[in-house]
Amino acid sequence: MPRSIQSTQPPLKFIPQRLNPLVLQIVRWLLPIALRFRTRPWLPAGIVKIEATNVEVLAELYQQFQAGKIRFLLAFRHPEVEDPLCMLYLLSRIVPQVASQKGITLKSLVHSYFLYDRGMTVWAGKWLGWLFSLLGGVPVRRGRRLDRQAIQNARELFANGALPIAVAPEGGTNGHSGIVSPLEPGVAQMAFWCVEDLEKANRSETAIVVPIAIQYHYVEPPWSQIDWLLSKLEADSGLKVLEIDSGNREEIYHQRLCRLAEYLITEMEEFYRRFYHQDIPKTISTDESASANQVLIARLHRLLDKALQVAEQYFGVQAQGNFIDRCRRLEEAGWSYIYRDDLPDINALAPFKRGLADWIAEEGDLRMRHMRIVESFVAVTATYIQEQPTAERFAETALLVFDMLSRIQDTKLPGRPRLGLRQAQITVGEPISVTERFKNCQGDRQASKQAVSDLTKDLQTALEKMIR
Repeated sequence: MPRSIQSTQPPLKFIPQRLNPLVLQIVRWLLPIALRFRTRPWLPAGIVKIEATNVEVLAELYQQFQAGKIRFLLAFRHPEVEDPLCMLYLLSRIVPQVASQKGITLKSLVHSYFLYDRGMTVWAGKWLGWLFSLLGGVPVRRGRRLDRQAIQNARELFANGALPIAVAPEGGTNGHSGIVSPLEPGVAQMAFWCVEDLEKANRSETAIVVPIAIQYHYVEPPWSQIDWLLSKLEADSGLKVLEIDSGNREEIYHQRLCRLAEYLITEMEEFYRRFYHQDIPKTISTDESASANQVLIARLHRLLDKALQVAEQYFGVQAQGNFIDRCRRLEEAGWSYIYRDDLPDINALAPFKRGLADWIAEEGDLRMRHMRIVESFVAVTATYIQEQPTAERFAETALLVFDMLSRIQDTKLPGRPRLGLRQAQITVGEPISVTERFKNCQGDRQASKQAVSDLTKDLQTALEKMIR
């Protein structure tokens, strides 16, 4: 996210994809550097190894695609910002290598079109939109109820494009390798549209969705770096660093994280009580058997709800759905105050009207900061670390707290500290045929809605099972 916006901006225009093989080849050459070294402040990188399993399935799918037998969509997990780089590495290097080893002949480019959040070009810069366009990217405005131009482009590419298409069904990152956020129904809907388009054109290809899981692990557990990060977070919060002698390392770090979380939640509760007049009782009603961690998470969720309410009340947005759904709608509402579609030529405005537009843009940007804080914690649970007290899970949670503190101290997207070198594990799941499902619901609107829901659930289950 850029530094605070203080003036109204021109409307966000759609960026059409125009895949350029030369640019793609250059990016492929540079990919190991982009994975290994931090080339942008918001890109943690430090990935020195990428392994993948079940890749021969993907190689065979590309062979069938190139033979005109199938159309397919890659539905990949999106826990971190590096995921698209890892997917590019999978397609450009691992798939061709495995295909060669297995004697699978691939005639042309192994790549995919892909959907990306239009907001990335807002906080990362316009250059990213230019690059993504040349790599085959289609931007989508996530908060819009129906981004018709993006959907029409994606639908056309899925059914008729020269390449498959890749989409992250979670809709955004959650910072947790071990948790799959609730999937949005868009991927399933696109798959059924593809079957419908093929049927209308009397084409015999089978439409397929391929789930792909991505996880990250540190090459060496970065316990000393985690200790440094926790100390920094404690100091930045104004919380005295407390030496905890009892317990093993994992227990000590868990105590420190819980103590930090309780302190920050208490401070933020008072912040919203005093300055935003939110009714937040000092105590919270929970089951008598609830653990201290469960009470803490209940307080966190109550706080996130209040933060979103502050923004929703300002923008006049109804609180519907889960935290992720509400964040998406607030993002779109904020953009409508900043990137004014109703003011195609802001430079032609009279100074008075321009001043009002700038005022609204600045205040809209400020109100969106409540939503940005909530975004960091949508996947946090009471048991994530307790279930597996690994260095990865401690690091993920501590880095989410770092994001929150950084966004409060400064409005720019924080450059996360790199805690150590990492490796990525990619798992290609079993293909899901959508064509067969389409036949069972043809002509029945209610059955079609249920089919989309069922496919979304099955895809969620498939991704969750692939997480190790």
